[in-house]
Amino acid sequence: MTTESLRRDHELIEKVIKAMQSTIELLNDKKQIPESILLPVIDFSKNFTDVCHHTKEEKSLFPALEEAGMPTNMGPIAMMLIDHQRSREIGNEMEKSAKEYLSSGNSEKLIADMQLYVDHITEHLWKENNKLFMMAEVRLQNVSKKVNDDLDTIEKSQLNDLGKSRQHYEELAENLTRDVSNSKN
Repeated sequence: MTTESLRRDHELIEKVIKAMQSTIELLNDKKQIPESILLPVIDFSKNFTDVCHHTKEEKSLFPALEEAGMPTNMGPIAMMLIDHQRSREIGNEMEKSAKEYLSSGNSEKLIADMQLYVDHITEHLWKENNKLFMMAEVRLQNVSKKVNDDLDTIEKSQLNDLGKSRQHYEELAENLTRDVSNSKN
């Protein structure tokens, strides 16, 4: 399957999104969220979701779809590129508001930024899972091995440049889920 690697990424991203939603609920309940939860959320959002996952799509999936006749200046690819840019913008704002929260304790902007990120990424993943990836499976069935190999190579390269591994981000997602759950008690 051409999009298998990307779907695995989505499962990991969804895990972190759930932890973020729980973090928002805790902040709304006036609970203090430690740096040990907030900074990994930011790291994951900026580095795994954007630097690794979005780069895999932008450097492998989208060019393969373009070669298969899907235009990049309009339609699904253009919309996904706009979504990726918006994710970066929201992620940058979320990072700023997290730092502000950690220094001041004021959670208002952080809550708003995190909720915007959760909503945006949730919608984005739905569009990819239920529309773009289905189109990719049909259009790219003859080159699926090449696309999969490219996706793996890009992931390894991007994570290597960050000095991280997929296992690091899988463990980060598990730890966030556990730590946020423990914070509720």
